[in-house]
Amino acid sequence: MLDHGAAPPAEGRLTAAPQRLRTRLTRRKPVERLVTEGGKGDGGSLRRSLGVWQLTMISIGATLGTGIFVVLGEAVPDAGPAVVLSFVLAGLTALFSALSYAELAGSVPVSGSSYSYAYATLGELVAWICGWCLILEYGVSVAAVAVGWGEYLNTFLDGTLGVTIPAAIAAPPGDGGHFNLPALVLVLLCMAFLLGGAKESARANTIMVVVKIAALLLFCAVAVTGIKAGNYQPFMPLGLAGVSAAGSSLFFSYIGFDAASTAGEEAKNPQRDLPRAIMLSLLIVTVVYCLVAAVAVGALPWREFTGSEAALAGIMEHVTGQSFWAVLLAAGAVIAIASVVLTVLYGQTRILFAMSRDGLVPRVFSKVHPRTGVPRANTLIVSLFCGVLAAVVPLGELVNATSIGTLFAFALVNVGVVVLRRTRPDLKRTFRVPLSPLFPAIGFGLCVYMMTRLDLITWKYFGLWMVAGLAVYFGYGMRRSRLATADPASADLAAAEK
Repeated sequence: MLDHGAAPPAEGRLTAAPQRLRTRLTRRKPVERLVTEGGKGDGGSLRRSLGVWQLTMISIGATLGTGIFVVLGEAVPDAGPAVVLSFVLAGLTALFSALSYAELAGSVPVSGSSYSYAYATLGELVAWICGWCLILEYGVSVAAVAVGWGEYLNTFLDGTLGVTIPAAIAAPPGDGGHFNLPALVLVLLCMAFLLGGAKESARANTIMVVVKIAALLLFCAVAVTGIKAGNYQPFMPLGLAGVSAAGSSLFFSYIGFDAASTAGEEAKNPQRDLPRAIMLSLLIVTVVYCLVAAVAVGALPWREFTGSEAALAGIMEHVTGQSFWAVLLAAGAVIAIASVVLTVLYGQTRILFAMSRDGLVPRVFSKVHPRTGVPRANTLIVSLFCGVLAAVVPLGELVNATSIGTLFAFALVNVGVVVLRRTRPDLKRTFRVPLSPLFPAIGFGLCVYMMTRLDLITWKYFGLWMVAGLAVYFGYGMRRSRLATADPASADLAAAEK
């Protein structure tokens, strides 16, 4: 007689446990559920107040300025005059990923950017890894950009008031100082803007974007008078390897074009406006980068680029022989870099908002202030962390760490497009990547290639970051995930529907 109350055989229990673990790790959050929960936080909701113009300005604000004002001086010694091609290479890498971002932003119009897209397509574990990379990309890049702000501020103060901030409190350890006070002050100022509300922050960002575009056009108008044909020879002194190495570093300059996707729950018409904002911002940024880089290397011999974080101001003074133009450009750079910090800091808070709402990080990050519609505690915590990081860590290490996190997240977005086309062919898409899956495959391949061009030490830091992230997920996120605690049955079903 069969004993129906007997325990299952040991072999069955052993095979069931790995299956349950796989189900947990691959459970996906349905697109419809992501959209339904969109904007809803703990104690309030995000407010839909942003149109296509504000979204485009957010992406431009998060992107334009970083590579030109801060990293150009470090990239030119690697590539020579061919740094223009390095910008093109980095831009092409970003373009294929931007196409994938545009499709997913129109299909899954929520906060969280590629984290949310991965949750809907690749499963919870991959989504967590992507979100962990975004924390590295956005959070650390805030600090990296803020570090370069101090040098332009000193140029401006020296030219107008004849004073500079002492090196001991104007640079982090390892860069000739002990504490980067200007970087900390900048992050705290941006925090104050963000606490006022998304619409108010977008308005301030739009003004700053207009100012920095005007500053870069002024640079081109003045520096073009100093162009010498001989400065472009030899055009590629360090070969293709130099172009690739510089391109990997300059990819840091393109992080931010996806910032509009972090505003999916504060956009008035996200399915229509997000793809437009992403593509338009990338086009504008690439054209400006290539134009400014071409003028810069034509006006100053590439061997004279010393890695200064205020390279453009130095070129202006070199061409004109007067400090006035350099001071004017420095003023524009001060505003430009502030815009980058403001918008990237905004993106970081919205990514953590989405991860918190899903239960993968503490609930404090999804608490929304009922009056301003802002995740206040989230903004305070992220800003203080990034401010302290900017004050004590050198720029170079931050740039490379940010680049690898960005490339990894972008690679996952390209995979996500292909997966969602297969699993949800009926889903409404306001933008479609042409020649899919070819273009997403190219985007994925370019991201992987750019990652291989980064230094071994960067990979070591990245590996340590990933180990820490997996420890947090398995120790906290996997058990507290809302898919696990609120509706495990539907989560298991979603994981099985592949």
